[in-house]
Amino acid sequence: MRIANLNPDTDIGASSWFVDIENHRILLDAGMHPKREGRDGIPLYKSIQNEDLDAIAVSHCHHDHVGTLPVALRYFPKAHVVLPEQSYFIIERVLHNSVNVMTRQRDELGIKDYPLYTHDEVDDIQPRFQGFRYNREIEWAAYEKSKAGHHSPSLEFYDAGHTLGSAGIMLRGQKETVFYTGDVCFHDQTILRAARFEGVKADVLIMETTRGNKAVPKGVTRATEVDRLVLAIQKALKRKGCVMIPSFALGRTQEILTLLALLMREGKLKQQPIYIGGLGRVFTEIYDLEAHRTHRNHTNLQLHETLNLIVLEHGQAQKMKLSGGRIFVITSGMMSENTAAHDLAVRMAGDEKQSIFFVGYADPSTPGGRLKAAKPGETFVFSPGAGQITKKCDVQDFDLTAHANRDDLLDFVGQVSPRTILLGHGDDDSRKWFEDQIRTRHPKINILQPQPGKILTV
Repeated sequence: MRIANLNPDTDIGASSWFVDIENHRILLDAGMHPKREGRDGIPLYKSIQNEDLDAIAVSHCHHDHVGTLPVALRYFPKAHVVLPEQSYFIIERVLHNSVNVMTRQRDELGIKDYPLYTHDEVDDIQPRFQGFRYNREIEWAAYEKSKAGHHSPSLEFYDAGHTLGSAGIMLRGQKETVFYTGDVCFHDQTILRAARFEGVKADVLIMETTRGNKAVPKGVTRATEVDRLVLAIQKALKRKGCVMIPSFALGRTQEILTLLALLMREGKLKQQPIYIGGLGRVFTEIYDLEAHRTHRNHTNLQLHETLNLIVLEHGQAQKMKLSGGRIFVITSGMMSENTAAHDLAVRMAGDEKQSIFFVGYADPSTPGGRLKAAKPGETFVFSPGAGQITKKCDVQDFDLTAHANRDDLLDFVGQVSPRTILLGHGDDDSRKWFEDQIRTRHPKINILQPQPGKILTV
């Protein structure tokens, strides 16, 4: 078996793994590095461009896992794409939105490589997509190989509980098995239930390590974090200021909208409009449409009916009055430039009445990360476009992660009992924590941390 980590860096970046199992070759994810621009953010497809790739399997539709799929299909024109059924309904919208974002970044920031692909290209590759239900075993080898008598390995998607349509991926050959966690969540969220990875066993495990550098403090649970957020929102609205919760359009937005809907239903918040972004609205409607086929809580809760959702128009965040206790659940989670979240933060930061509540990861090098790190009253450079701002508003961070806590992932390693484990999708200190812990608990497991683009024989 041969495996390569194609992420161009050793951090949480462009998720993409090449696997050659019994002379059949597959790509697991085709992400875009969120902190790199242009072609620097593409996985190292060139390192395997001479491989005869049969298929590409998508674990879920977050940009760092699927953002360069059209580029990958240029390199591997014979490959077909398999993905979880619910991701099938999302992927085109994600890719078309990426074209829009890249085009805007080319025009406003002068990134000449953008867009990396076009709307027409997204439309052209759509017939190569196939969606499959969880826990259905399928063959994925090229038709020509199967016809020639080569036994195809199988593939099975397991519900990963991370976001709608997320999956862990099992590859089964005649002699060996590989399991790829993708991004996984082993605890219930407000709307989605925990991953269903029960009974998974594999010879080789490819595992995310996102939260390896984050211990859960004693006494802190998801429930205590939700209670803290509710209290913070109530206090903010009493001050007649506004509340902004920057959120990723897919997953985090629907999680927070569900929480707000429940609070309004219980009378803990008054009924009022919630301002969201256009893409967040699209994914919210898909969450509603797929509610009956999703492993989730509150299956009868239709967010677009329960809440009065108002989509912010382009430029509206720079003009509207910030008074009267408005609530914004806005893309992007890291407050990237040229987003409503960025523009609102610039206006809110210097006003003590306003509140910005983070409910997910914000990379330290992004505007959101810099705002979180700044001390109250500190003046700092928020972004190249906005320049310096002073932090006077209420900024708080709530741990409502959609990733597995590190101890749960460590327990999962014991369940899978692999011969070899490959660690990825985490910073250096996160991967080191897992390697140290696995060596202590399971000294017989071979632990690998593949360098970018290097093909390993496992």
